[in-house]
Amino acid sequence: MFALADCNNFFASCERVFRPELQGKPVIVLSNNDGCAVARSNEAKALGIRMGDPFFKIRDIVEKNDVAVFSGNMALYGDMSQRVRWVLEDFAPAIEVYSIDEAFLDLRGMKDIDFDAYAKKISAECWRLTSIPVSVGIAPSKTLAKIASKLCKQYPKLRGGCYMHRPQDIEKVLRRFPIEDVWGIGRRTAAKLHSMGVRTAWDYTQLPEYSVRKIFALPGLRTWRELRGEPCIEFEDGFEAKQSICVSRSFSREVVEVGELVEQIANFASTMAEKLRRQKSLVSEMAVFAYTNRFKDNEPQTYGNSLVHFPQPVSDQRTIVSGAVAAAQELFRQGYGYKKAGVVATHLIPESDLVHSLFEDTSVAEREQRLTSALDAINGTFGRGAVKLAVQGSGRIKSSSERQSPHYTTLWSDIPKVSVK
Repeated sequence: MFALADCNNFFASCERVFRPELQGKPVIVLSNNDGCAVARSNEAKALGIRMGDPFFKIRDIVEKNDVAVFSGNMALYGDMSQRVRWVLEDFAPAIEVYSIDEAFLDLRGMKDIDFDAYAKKISAECWRLTSIPVSVGIAPSKTLAKIASKLCKQYPKLRGGCYMHRPQDIEKVLRRFPIEDVWGIGRRTAAKLHSMGVRTAWDYTQLPEYSVRKIFALPGLRTWRELRGEPCIEFEDGFEAKQSICVSRSFSREVVEVGELVEQIANFASTMAEKLRRQKSLVSEMAVFAYTNRFKDNEPQTYGNSLVHFPQPVSDQRTIVSGAVAAAQELFRQGYGYKKAGVVATHLIPESDLVHSLFEDTSVAEREQRLTSALDAINGTFGRGAVKLAVQGSGRIKSSSERQSPHYTTLWSDIPKVSVK
């Protein structure tokens, strides 16, 4: 058996953890620069606010219905996600993190368990220890487990847990489950299936196997088999390092000064270096880019891109930031207003694969590594950004986040204060 634990309306739920008065009230979370709605509570959905709606288009709904609006707070969401995972790890031999708000649990080999009660227990424990509502679906395959978790959101009587295993129950659910909502079925595949008269997940399972293989190849066949209760999608409980890392951001206003652009790219590079070290990787090539607002046709446009090559793969802070700063100075052109910039690390290798030359002086690299380790230790103790390079300025990314909640769990200064009378 497999379980899928899915945090309900995750970003909005995180905001409610430290604002309990928002329970039962509409809440939305906005994207970068407070542009669009990227998370909505059930109450906000009921008001007609859709995923991706531009904020300026729903402002009247927000004001009329006293909707609580927050700028994205990824530091908070990432930390709350980790807390939920810590709870889940106590319930299964292995866990596969699928996204910031979803994780699969490998329950194979677990016997003599009432899985329906087990699913409800997992959900209840997540709520007790994190105050995040979690829907837990258990089924013979990962695809069916995702469908079972969706049922928890539709039917509160399930109390957060659903065990779907009997053939008659699976058939009943699949007959009503839209094919476009099945995990692994994209828009184009759904459109093709609709043209074939396939409207539900059950319709898909009734297609001949040879037809599925011929038309939709191996990915489509895996989904077909998973819906029929045959586990075909590998369980990946190990951490797989990314092959490239991109850190970029759109600015709340155009950047017109070289110093300001350099500062922002330095911060992007610093974040990228942290991510490299977190996954124990090294980078040998980095791309730095910046471009203007392409939607302003009446203003001059430019796209700057510069490659940085490192003689030896690195992950230390000063080397990466210095390379990014030099590239930013090189690509900047006076008279243009830059709207977006970023850095991309490519050609990554594991730290363990680094081989030094016999004639290489490694003392400089070792010194930089010790310095970076010291910075990481300080920032890990006192909060991210406690110590940074001077070129990073304030360390803040120039994006609009006027409605951002405090970093309750990641900054000492933002820890909730309780007054006892």
